[in-house]
Amino acid sequence: MKPRTTVRQALIAALFVSFAVAPALAQQAPEASQGFVPQVGQAGKDVIWVPTPEALVERMLTLAHVGPKDYVIDLGSGDGRTVIMAAQKFGARAMGIEYNPDMVALSNRNAEKAGVTDKVKFMKADIFDTDFSQATVITMYLLPGLNLKLRPKILDMRPGTRIVSHAFNMEEWEPDQLVSVEGRDAYLWIVPAKVGGGWKLTVPVGSGTETWQLALEQRFQKVAGTAKLGDKSTSVLDARLNGADIHFAFIDANGVKREFVGRVRADGMEGTSKTQGGTGIKWAAARSAGA
Repeated sequence: MKPRTTVRQALIAALFVSFAVAPALAQQAPEASQGFVPQVGQAGKDVIWVPTPEALVERMLTLAHVGPKDYVIDLGSGDGRTVIMAAQKFGARAMGIEYNPDMVALSNRNAEKAGVTDKVKFMKADIFDTDFSQATVITMYLLPGLNLKLRPKILDMRPGTRIVSHAFNMEEWEPDQLVSVEGRDAYLWIVPAKVGGGWKLTVPVGSGTETWQLALEQRFQKVAGTAKLGDKSTSVLDARLNGADIHFAFIDANGVKREFVGRVRADGMEGTSKTQGGTGIKWAAARSAGA
């Protein structure tokens, strides 16, 4: 899926950049005050503040399938609207990480007015110096360069974590889904499990087993590779990852296409395999030594 770029996004990007390189004012965090009123375009540490419309916030949280069991962390939480909506409308626990203490104070007041102080928290911190690994959902509206700077940290998060970004993508990490609300794009990624390398795949056959050698190559959620049994080698087909869920297929020793559906757990995989019209059988795989 190729990301789209709208004129509005290009203008927003240009505006972000122009303020992001402003002098020291863009790097200073003012003291919080009860009378603070945020202004669209005000300078922040790395970006300017441009709020995400409420309709898009709701669509982003819906896109990520946020629910009461989730812990949502908003990176650069501004006035707190995404965090508050996650708690108020979706029942989730949520936290906002925001560099500007005035915005943090404002967010806390907004949360109190919304009656969600028992579910939300706002932290005055730098997103690049903060541990957000416990989140099940990450939301953000940052510059492309900041997205890319965060990408390695995001890819190390728990497989299945949902990442939603307003307007800006992750370059070659293609989104799992893209939606548009009133001309504004929102991107969804699901953090994939790490499966690249060698695996020993064991499948029951009759009263015994077959052990295939899998060599998998991974590029984000996309997977390719080969399966080898003895001196016979075949390509891995239809491979894909959805968080920790994996699907792949190959042509087995009998010339039959066999499909594998399962789940990745640390250094192992397990699931069910079947041929067309056949009965499912259990399979398991372990990483090869040195993989």
